[in-house]
Amino acid sequence: MTPAPLPDLLKQARTRFTQRQIADHVGKDVKTVRRWEKGETPCPAMLEAALRELLRTPAATRVPEAPRFRFVDLFAGIGGIRMGFEAHGGQCVFTSEWNEFSKKTYIENHGADHRFIGDIVSFPAADVPAHDVLLAGFPCQPFSIAGVSKKNALGRPHGFECTTQGTLFFDVARIIAARRPAAFLLENVKNLLSHDRGRTFEVILQTLRDELGYEVHYRVIDGSHFTPQHRERIILVGFREPSAFSWDDLRLPADGPRLGAILHRTDGSEPLLPWDGDRFFDHAARCVQPRYTLTPGLWTYLQQYAEKHRAAGNGFGFGMATADSVTRTLSARYHKDGSEILVHQGNAQRPRRLTPRECARLMGFPDTFRIPVSDTQAYRQFGNSVVMPVMREVARIMLPHLGVATSTAAVKRRSVRTAAALAA
Repeated sequence: MTPAPLPDLLKQARTRFTQRQIADHVGKDVKTVRRWEKGETPCPAMLEAALRELLRTPAATRVPEAPRFRFVDLFAGIGGIRMGFEAHGGQCVFTSEWNEFSKKTYIENHGADHRFIGDIVSFPAADVPAHDVLLAGFPCQPFSIAGVSKKNALGRPHGFECTTQGTLFFDVARIIAARRPAAFLLENVKNLLSHDRGRTFEVILQTLRDELGYEVHYRVIDGSHFTPQHRERIILVGFREPSAFSWDDLRLPADGPRLGAILHRTDGSEPLLPWDGDRFFDHAARCVQPRYTLTPGLWTYLQQYAEKHRAAGNGFGFGMATADSVTRTLSARYHKDGSEILVHQGNAQRPRRLTPRECARLMGFPDTFRIPVSDTQAYRQFGNSVVMPVMREVARIMLPHLGVATSTAAVKRRSVRTAAALAA
């Protein structure tokens, strides 16, 4: 008998098992299995043996994998923090994101199988589902160097005096107070430490430690350990109960990747992603689409601008990068001129911007991550996001200290008990 082809094996498996069960068995995520089913990406041939093994497994012994912990995703953006915690078995049960473009990208990649709200400010804390971990990348513009400079120039308040964004931290605090999760992770810009001579950060620590009673640890981590970008962000983690948590448990590669690792490959090996097509890269010509190369006018302007500031003794100017570089920080304004990260294309050519796909890679997002919005919105979204592998690593060292049944052994024990009940 001729062996069944991979698509048929997958169809057979889906008659007996859920996408989650298949994903757990072959070591992939649910979104990948979903894309195999839709024919958007091919199921790798190397997984044939794993699918055949699954089909030989009695259905009664296969039960849905219990989530290791539950979390909520506030100020979620496009879900970078979420992805870091999902990688360790977490289940998102509630999401808040007000920006409609970010919401579109989030739902495209993560689905909307739980409550998804917009503005958290008016949402009752008591209606947030019970959860083990609260995640919040609360808005950083009021505390960032760029954000403070802009608000000063406009004569506007910043930090906690900024009523539209700075006080959003207190919405995080009121939810922590009401729901008392086992732990939280908050992410913001490094400048939060020094804003208003340290007083802003002191208020945050007093709120979390003294008023809410959580054990709080914080550290500035540079994303360049995982991606070719200097991106320093402060991470605050807190635990409801005393813990032995230590930042020393972080595994931060000493020598991170260089820019060439995330650039589109012109040697014919650049993958053709069905959801990208030739939007960013011309696969036939083996080159980045021409629109990402700076126009003559813009390139002349940036050079003159840089020279003007050099003559004045300032450090402002564009950031030229090569395949061996670690870049400057990608910002939400990258769509304007791309000046912080310009890719050198040889002396005979003007430099170019990174494409949105390259920006996704620069933030540690896999190529399976879809970009359903315009280039302008994509640049804003990735510039406001997190280096996902940093979140994944912090989640790893937080997991043993959550005070909930999160160990692999505990999950297996629950699965065995459930399987026994089904068999009976």
